[in-house]
Amino acid sequence: MSALVEVRGVKKVYRRGGETVEVLHGIDLDIPRGDFVALMGPSGSGKTTLLNLVGGLDTPTAGTITVDGQRIDEMSGGQLAGWRAATVGFVFQFYNLLPVLSAQRNVELPLLLTKLGGAERRRRALIALTLVGLRDRARHRPKELSGGQEQRVAIARAIVSDPTLLVCDEPTGDLDRATAHEIMLLLQMLNREHGKTIVMVTHDVKAAEYAQRRLHLDKGTLAPAVE
Repeated sequence: MSALVEVRGVKKVYRRGGETVEVLHGIDLDIPRGDFVALMGPSGSGKTTLLNLVGGLDTPTAGTITVDGQRIDEMSGGQLAGWRAATVGFVFQFYNLLPVLSAQRNVELPLLLTKLGGAERRRRALIALTLVGLRDRARHRPKELSGGQEQRVAIARAIVSDPTLLVCDEPTGDLDRATAHEIMLLLQMLNREHGKTIVMVTHDVKAAEYAQRRLHLDKGTLAPAVE
């Protein structure tokens, strides 16, 4: 299986005042197309930093990142924004839904960056909501939904543009165990039945069990895979 994501020698350094902090120390990582990887490790280990680099939300200090044949570490800010819109779906711990918009309108938001007309945007949003089991909640606003339903809307928003890659940062971190189980089953379904490549950061050992592979970061270094 070909690697969708190739990370080579990636370092990330932050400068805070006169202090330099190296968060990632020469990471090498291959993520095959269709993989579901859970990135684990203690707080401050660099998990979210690595996730943000793979998702094009940040750029490395050194090293290369190739996603689907494209060197994203060489892209400008504007190029990265366009690449993210076309390639990556994001799911966060806090759902980041706009409270004044319905579920359908929230899901449509990424499509506003495309040339699709209103009718086609609505059609695709309803397909995504159907996929996550919430078509009947399309007109509901976030305050009328449970936390699990809000996260499902957020996942629908992440997949509405049919991204190549899903990056998830603590997607169950704000949910109770039963609801977290439902969300992880949904992500597992998107991976197994729809071929989505997923990279997920989690502290939750139970959530990580739904992934195909578990990788551990510790003090900016990638440990051997845990199967």
